[in-house]
Parts: sequence; C-alpha cells; structure tokens
Amino acid sequence: MCGCKNVGPVDRALRLVVGIILIALAIGMLGVAEGSVGGIIAVAAGAVLLLTGALGFCPAYLPLKLSTCKVRS
Repeated sequence: MCGCKNVGPVDRALRLVVGIILIALAIGMLGVAEGSVGGIIAVAAGAVLLLTGALGFCPAYLPLKLSTCKVRS
C-alpha cells in the first residue's frame, strides 16, 4: 500500500478534474449563489473530490478496504 494514502495517481487526477468541473458548473449554471439545491450539492461534491484528490486519501475506501495505489515492490 502507499502508507496512509489510498488514492492512486490516475484516481487523484480524475477527482481533481471532476471536482473543478462540478464547482465551475455550480457557479456558472446551477445558481449556487442564489442558494439552489443543485448548486449546493454540486459544490459540496466538488469540494470533497478536490480535498480527497489533493490529500490522496479517501475515507470512503476504508470500510471497503479499497485502494487505487499500486503496491510497491
């Protein structure tokens, strides 16, 4: 495993890209500034993806014992 990290490089990149897209959509199209539910959900999901991508750790993977990190030889 990768120590305390459980999100591999491809997974991290995807999380960062999707997180940015969700936040941009929430601001630009879903009306988060007006308090729309869809916008708030998109911002929350985008923020979680950005945080887990930046840290390389996903708490949701723990109970499932998942990891997208490659095992070091």
